[in-house]
Formats: sequence, structure tokens, C-alpha cells
Amino acid sequence: MIEFIRGYVDYVCPEYIVIDHNGIGYEIFTPNPFAFQESREAAVTVYTYEYVREGVHALYGFPTREERNLFAKLLQVSGIGPKGGLAILAAGRPDELARAIEEENEAFLCKFPGVGKKTARQMILDLKGKLGALAAPAAARSAAPLSGALAEAVAALKALGYAEREIEKIIPALREEAMSTEQYVKRALALLLG
Repeated sequence: MIEFIRGYVDYVCPEYIVIDHNGIGYEIFTPNPFAFQESREAAVTVYTYEYVREGVHALYGFPTREERNLFAKLLQVSGIGPKGGLAILAAGRPDELARAIEEENEAFLCKFPGVGKKTARQMILDLKGKLGALAAPAAARSAAPLSGALAEAVAALKALGYAEREIEKIIPALREEAMSTEQYVKRALALLLG
């Protein structure tokens, strides 16, 4: 798997961009190719997803790892292929899409090209609870990063099977005082079970 390609944007067209990396041109399909400007002065990093199926070998590229990961998750939904995944990501912001899935907002999902009620329902069934931080409320995502002990406690809660949205609800209460990882876990369990 090619994690990312860093190079100069050599060519932009409606379907794809070409990144020149050390004299090799990589054709990369993106949700919005015109977000990238042709330039020999500033290198760009494009996070890639390599798609290999019978007779098809293509690279899909995104400005962030989060968008790339969301694209990969969309491909796991029955009825959504690479072109559909690109169209969905091109039509809206990834955090809005993730929030719509978490909130089971079928009407919002049906606004995307090629997504009807059946596909929207399938997206919700397949992806709800699996989109992590993308689906968190904007205020929670923009909050200060978790301290080491608190981050370890959150990882432990996830390992115990608690959903991201359940954990996000108690983070503000946990931030109120500094504790050890063990103390954070005990306090979090008390809040979750209380």
C-alpha cells in the first residue's frame, strides 16, 4: 500500500491530478482535483488509497488521512464503489457525512449523488459507530489534546468496548482534575455506569 505521495502537481483535469515525484508521474483520482494547483514551487502531500480489482489498478488521493480513511470505509458499503465514494466526498465535508451517519440522518445522505434510501440505510448500518473522531461534535474535536494518562485511559475504555460517542460525553468531566491512568479509568467507569 502506498501511504502517500509527495511531489509537485504537474497536471490537473476534472477527474484526476498527476503528481511528479522524482520524475515519475502518478495519476491520482481525487474528489476535487481543482483543489490542487499546478505548481513546480511547492510540493504537496497526497494521502493515497490503492484500488486493485479485476482489470483495474488505480490510485485515489486525498488531502488528509481522515478523508482517505473515510473513503476506504465507504468502499466497504455494499453499493458504493470508488466513483461513488469520490462523489460523496466531493459533495460534502467528511465531518458532516460522519455526523449524518451517526445521527441516522437518511435525508442528508440521500442528497449525495448516487445515494438512494437503500444505500443511505446501508451506510448507516455498516458505518455507524466506526467513524471515530470524524463524527464527534465540532467542539470536542477542536478541544485541547488529551494528556498522556487521559489518552491511555480513553484507549483502555475503547478496548473495553465503549463507543467513541459514549467516551466523548464524559471527557469534559475527566479533564477537571489531573489523575493517573488507573484513576481516570475508575472515574470514567463510574460516570459511564452511573
